[in-house]
Amino acid sequence: MQTKLPVYITLSLLLLAALAVVSLYMGVYVFEKHSFSEIFWGIVNNDGSIDAAERFVLMDLRLPRIVMGILIGSALSVSGTCLQGMFRNPLATPDLLGITAGASLCAAITIVLGVYFKPYIPEFLHYSLLSIMAFVGALATMILVYRISTVNGRTNVVMMLLSGVAITAMGFAIMGLLIYFSKEEQLRDLTFWNMGSLAGASWTKNGILLVVITVAYFFLLNKGKALNAMMLGERDAQHLGIPIERIKKQIVILTALMIGTCVAFAGTIGFVGLIVPYILRLIFKSNYHIILPLAAIFGSILLLTADTISRTIAPPSEIPIGVLTAFMGAPIFITILLRNRNSM
Repeated sequence: MQTKLPVYITLSLLLLAALAVVSLYMGVYVFEKHSFSEIFWGIVNNDGSIDAAERFVLMDLRLPRIVMGILIGSALSVSGTCLQGMFRNPLATPDLLGITAGASLCAAITIVLGVYFKPYIPEFLHYSLLSIMAFVGALATMILVYRISTVNGRTNVVMMLLSGVAITAMGFAIMGLLIYFSKEEQLRDLTFWNMGSLAGASWTKNGILLVVITVAYFFLLNKGKALNAMMLGERDAQHLGIPIERIKKQIVILTALMIGTCVAFAGTIGFVGLIVPYILRLIFKSNYHIILPLAAIFGSILLLTADTISRTIAPPSEIPIGVLTAFMGAPIFITILLRNRNSM
């Protein structure tokens, strides 16, 4: 099975590329009869074959959005896969553990109360303040859930889920207060964070996402064999020479970094980290050596598909992408609960 991994990755990348091309042509704005190659070379050569309106729609609206969907979908999927491997449970996702809620809460605090503490922060941090606060919220929540649910190196699954539920409830309660006291513009921003959207995509944000994801993947994507060993139990994995504590710290910090950045730029998009690993486990069992790299690609495919549907199903309006992923993820969550209710 592992010898076929390059084949699986190649086919998945081809599917993602085809989907990106299809998504480029989907939307309210209808292009003139240009093939993809004509559009590509027209933009590269700047020969006037692509008019200003089409160039704007392509380069400033659709392409940044497609790239952001690919990056965020990949990051959310890999984060969920790594957490499930670390906790040895298919329900350990950023949404269910409260990590997304923690990041969203800190982002909401920045949106509503940022005007009061920004004067005391160096000016060069103002642009990235939202991302920093979302990362801090995600990291703090991840550490808190891990400390509550883990005793003597063993993770209590029920405690893990209940602590995630409690943190999420507290986050929504505080966010409710922020909504109550927010102004009209702040209220619109908070609504955006709660429902999730890729409408705010830009090349600058994509550049930041690319740097964060590249750094995280450098450390995480080669952890498949270590996660396979951790499925046997942490003591057995240590006997095999796996540096358990170092790997767990890397997963905690890097998943929090990715989740925080994704929430800062696109709001709350749930269940991607649950849907993709679940489907891949049905096919490849719990072989994280295969699941991890494929999760990076199929997370992109899932979110790009959901975003394309969200902006084309009811034109000219747009359905929040977080609503669509919740519709897809909730039945899978119930299915996992039913399959694991005896062991839980």
